[in-house]
Amino acid sequence: MRITLLSDTHTNHRQVTSQLLGGDLLIHAGDIMNSGYRRSEVTEFCGWFEWQDYDNCVFIAGNHDRLFEDEPDYVKTVLSDYGVDYLEDEFLVLDNGVKIWGSPWQPEFYDWAFNLPRNGKELESKWNKITTDVDILVTHGPPWGHLDTVKGQNLNLGCELLTERLKVVKPKIHVFGHIHSGYGYKFHDGTHYFNAAVLDEDYYYKQKPFTIDWDPETNEIKFI
Repeated sequence: MRITLLSDTHTNHRQVTSQLLGGDLLIHAGDIMNSGYRRSEVTEFCGWFEWQDYDNCVFIAGNHDRLFEDEPDYVKTVLSDYGVDYLEDEFLVLDNGVKIWGSPWQPEFYDWAFNLPRNGKELESKWNKITTDVDILVTHGPPWGHLDTVKGQNLNLGCELLTERLKVVKPKIHVFGHIHSGYGYKFHDGTHYFNAAVLDEDYYYKQKPFTIDWDPETNEIKFI
């Protein structure tokens, strides 16, 4: 199964097009917008996303995607016009049985979209919705301790409660972004972690999407 993973394009998605090789599944882990208020940014992204050469195109919102939280009815109208799947605390099952869960929430961060108090009950309730049979987990923010630091600093910025939930859910793949300089890959306790933010901290496109061949049965991956 060929999968491409990316995040945090912030309206610069067309710069990434040449790196999208086509395949079975394309996942975007949020922050498609800049300020999050311009409706045209949503329609433009969805039009571009729909035309990519993948059997399934799935995305979630991020903290910059305010319109998804503030005007959900408008967003639903736009999504209905395009053949892409948007997940918000829900799952999608592909034809081959692979189950994907998507959630946009993250600990409070400068009062942006989909923010909840760090280590609070509301945030914990969001993570508790994630079912234990999920194969691929897509969140905007990283879990605490996994690809969640800014270069030159040792401070972990991920979500502690999400890390705790992962000990129960144990997804095969977890893809996220949000902390741009946390970009990278690691394998830990049976889970492939990908911080797929393609823009650096200065919002320049310097970090390529990940494309992998993945065996859902063995959980083995090969980088393309």
